[in-house]
Amino acid sequence: MREQVLKKLVLLTYDHIGQVLNLPVFFFFNCKINCNAVDLFKVCPRGERTDEDKICQMCVESPELYGWLYLGFMAMLPLVLHWFFIEWYSGKKSSSALFQHITALFECSAAAVVTLLVNDPVGMLSIRSCKVQMLSDWYTMLYNPSPDYVTTLHCTQEAVYPLYTIVFIYYAFCLVFMMMLRPLLVKKIACGLGKSDRFKSIYAALYFFPILTVLQAVGGGLLYYAFPYIILVLSLVTLAVYMSASEIQSFRDLVAKKKRLVVLFSHWLLHAYGIISISRLDKLDQDLPLLALVPTPALFYLLTAKFTEPNRILSEGGNGH
Repeated sequence: MREQVLKKLVLLTYDHIGQVLNLPVFFFFNCKINCNAVDLFKVCPRGERTDEDKICQMCVESPELYGWLYLGFMAMLPLVLHWFFIEWYSGKKSSSALFQHITALFECSAAAVVTLLVNDPVGMLSIRSCKVQMLSDWYTMLYNPSPDYVTTLHCTQEAVYPLYTIVFIYYAFCLVFMMMLRPLLVKKIACGLGKSDRFKSIYAALYFFPILTVLQAVGGGLLYYAFPYIILVLSLVTLAVYMSASEIQSFRDLVAKKKRLVVLFSHWLLHAYGIISISRLDKLDQDLPLLALVPTPALFYLLTAKFTEPNRILSEGGNGH
């Protein structure tokens, strides 16, 4: 009876107590008889989060659209980097690049499927998730209060379960599948490359996977809120750089090679992905028309490229125009 009365009292005055004790929202009421300030609150177990009454409840909902888009962005990062370094080290005359691109796609796809299967609920291509409410949800390790100024309460937990740890699991599976498949493939088909160049794309992956892991560990929360804008900015910059480096100044130059069309459509997909991530498709009648802007950067570049051609500018400058 005493415990029930105390529990009800604490629930009614939780906000005041939390402010006095400087406790984060990740704590839930866990009081036994003769509690003190340290025993009053405990952190929720993994996969659970406090509700409005500050009682731990298991997270059973599927991630919202924005959460899936974030996971898709984090899944695309290693695939795009794989493709970039494969293209960079394969050489223009290498016939192995296409097979390596397909293998990298298979590796990342298989890693994504296995990651979903091993996460709760196990054996299903779905996950249950805790809703992200604020940026601090990603950095619970920074909220370790000392109510009595002596004992520190460690509240580190995955409040955004499983959006934080699932990315690490995915990267681990990507690395495993790459080491199982890519070296054998490269050894068999990369005959056009020297022995020292065959495995450079794999060596590059051994560098960028630790970088991606640290990036997720330190900046996961920032990436969660900024990734739509990162996609748009990077896709616009890389498209402009590619078209400039390939000396594409007209529609005829663009369709001269199939590879250029593939690169263009890939960037258009990234543009659309970024727009959908920003709008979140909350209002379909207002958000869907925004997808019509996807071809705009490429069209603008093609229409204005002839006015910014360096040789023309130099010749006009020499003539005094």
